[in-house]
Amino acid sequence: MSFSNKLKKFLLKNGADEVGFANINNFTPKNKLNIGVVFYITYPKEIIRRMVNAPTQEYVDELVSLNTRLDALGMKCEEYLIENGYEAYAQTKKRLGTDFGENNSFELPHKTIATRAGLGWIGKSALFTTLKYGSALRLSSVLTNAPLDVGIPITKSKCGKCMECKNACLGGAISGKEWNYKLKRNDFYDDKKCEKYALKISYENLGKEDTVCGKCIFACPHTQKYIKKS
Repeated sequence: MSFSNKLKKFLLKNGADEVGFANINNFTPKNKLNIGVVFYITYPKEIIRRMVNAPTQEYVDELVSLNTRLDALGMKCEEYLIENGYEAYAQTKKRLGTDFGENNSFELPHKTIATRAGLGWIGKSALFTTLKYGSALRLSSVLTNAPLDVGIPITKSKCGKCMECKNACLGGAISGKEWNYKLKRNDFYDDKKCEKYALKISYENLGKEDTVCGKCIFACPHTQKYIKKS
């Protein structure tokens, strides 16, 4: 078994739902760590099914839980790579230390690595999106110099003319413009409008202000296909 397959098997065994590897040689923020390991864990279907009037408290609780599990998995991945003789750096939420806006991401975002690994694309909502799960997932990543078998990058959107997330966004954060790898996030999505509406709707639904909403996740047709499967 190749080391790529061993690492993927290790991450899936420890809780990941999908794993990919990407060549990040041209834009790695860490010298010599030119391979990205990216993985995600999906939201349970039943939680997303009840997101018609998003956000819900169980969605918020699950979001926190997923972040914790992804951080733990990232550290396990880092340790596994180091134990096998390679350098590695887990891009954990704990190490990032922020919650929203432009600074709620590493210099090299998880979703950029995920598109370079060929796992999916960036939706009009600026969320990482896949055919199988829509946007009902959360990502994490590890930078390494391990010689892994990288995927074929996805460089443009597969959303087409769909505007479901734009129509669902009552904060007006989503322009409807399709992503491609040359665009910056704020070329098609306004994080300030998203945050402003999230604070409002979370206070209405949860009784406290928080930077959570989730309406665009629920609205995505690919998410709907996922949660409707038995």
